[in-house]
Amino acid sequence: MSVDLVDITAKRAALTPHVIAFEDALTGRTLTYAALDDRASRAASVLADLGVKRGDRVAILCRNRIEFFEIMFACAKLGAILVPLNWRSPAAELAPVLDDCTPTLLVFGAEDAKTARALPLSGMRLLALDTQAGEHYESLIESASPLRTETRWNGDDTWFLCYTSGTTGKPKAVIQTYQMAAVNALHVNQAFGVRAGDHTLNFLPLFHTAGIQLVTMPTLIAGGTVTIMPGFDEERAFALMSKLDVFFAVPAVYQQLALHPDFERADFSRVRAWGCGGAPLPDVLVERYAAKGVRVCNGYGMTETGPTAFVAAPEDALTKIGSVGKPQMLLDVRIVDAGGRDVAEGESGEIWMRGAGLTPGYWNRPEETAKAFTTDGWLKSGDVGRRDADGCYYVAGRIKDMYISGGENVYPAEIENLLARHPAVLEAAIIGVADEKWGEVGHAFVQLRPEAPSVSAAEVIQFCRAHLAGYKTPRHVTFVADFPRTAAGKIKKHELKPEAPGPSR
Repeated sequence: MSVDLVDITAKRAALTPHVIAFEDALTGRTLTYAALDDRASRAASVLADLGVKRGDRVAILCRNRIEFFEIMFACAKLGAILVPLNWRSPAAELAPVLDDCTPTLLVFGAEDAKTARALPLSGMRLLALDTQAGEHYESLIESASPLRTETRWNGDDTWFLCYTSGTTGKPKAVIQTYQMAAVNALHVNQAFGVRAGDHTLNFLPLFHTAGIQLVTMPTLIAGGTVTIMPGFDEERAFALMSKLDVFFAVPAVYQQLALHPDFERADFSRVRAWGCGGAPLPDVLVERYAAKGVRVCNGYGMTETGPTAFVAAPEDALTKIGSVGKPQMLLDVRIVDAGGRDVAEGESGEIWMRGAGLTPGYWNRPEETAKAFTTDGWLKSGDVGRRDADGCYYVAGRIKDMYISGGENVYPAEIENLLARHPAVLEAAIIGVADEKWGEVGHAFVQLRPEAPSVSAAEVIQFCRAHLAGYKTPRHVTFVADFPRTAAGKIKKHELKPEAPGPSR
């Protein structure tokens, strides 16, 4: 039996009509829950008038803004499916996505108007969020009547699609259901204690599940306030810390804050819960924040898990640095070998997950869905992990990132974590490259800290050799000015080219 959701904005408008749901970090504009429900209901009317019906897809191309969530809730009221588009992608990359999901309508913001208008329309209508030539969203909202719909949303129905890059290079959309949103809210509220009146910050890109679900949607369900920034801005983030209760970010954001001149004197005492996910959080960063009395709780999840799967408890954040904690309430986990057999405690294997918060699969990709799940419903994560005697889990990285040197398995995350401790190293990425003697060896790509003293490739290798087994020590080093990254801050390792020269220091 599926877990349904009530109409979130309608219920919140009934329970806490005068509480502020959203605040715009740039303009200071606020929106109460009563106003949010009214505008979402009017937006549903606008979408319906533009031809959107139950099951139709509504694509949206914009930066983080309140109107995104108005459209998202409007789609829920109509039974339509929202498709957030990656605004970092050019029209040529977005065209196959539109071809895959065939939206009835494309909603876009002013910053992305040029890209939107360059896309092949093929019968798709356009709706501008900002003042453009012709009618736009705000004028239509003002004249629309609120659309009243069913107050319960079927848990099995698709709410939105999150596109990820597949192994074939073709666009692949992870289905996100109402049940997934409900389970994720339970897990987030359990892990971080989100409650009515809490205040959080939304800046992670909304074309990723984390931007929507960590922790914005759980905060709205609980009756808290979400301040929205178009993108991460450390100056505004520092200024807002005095009124935030919950803060969630990716490691790149934690690194950005730690490098800022205001970090040491910043007052973080108001923030009750700190969470991190999307990529491994270096141990040295955990310790840097701990010195300021902040316990950053590392977590792990996937778009396919809604996304919250594991979160470390505050009491374990420092005693078990590197752990992603324990599986959340409605999630079962196994660590298995290549044959799908459970491994012994402490041994490494692939992480398999099963539970009510997992995606039913990929949009229009039955073959990909069948490959990702076992016949009895276990999601094969593609990540290597282990479980300790206390039931805490550790993630070593992607199976595909592992390489074999001299017959030994090497997991890059371990080496990357070590290199983050080097006083001159800001961040590192390790890939395996072919080697005539050892089969494969490590190649380290290293980004140095600003104003760091000069360091050579030989010194980087010697640092690793002093702390790691010989087969784990990289044989090659390339210095880079920066890394190619996903919007979630992950390094795109497939774009790292060993032959590409970097700035040597």
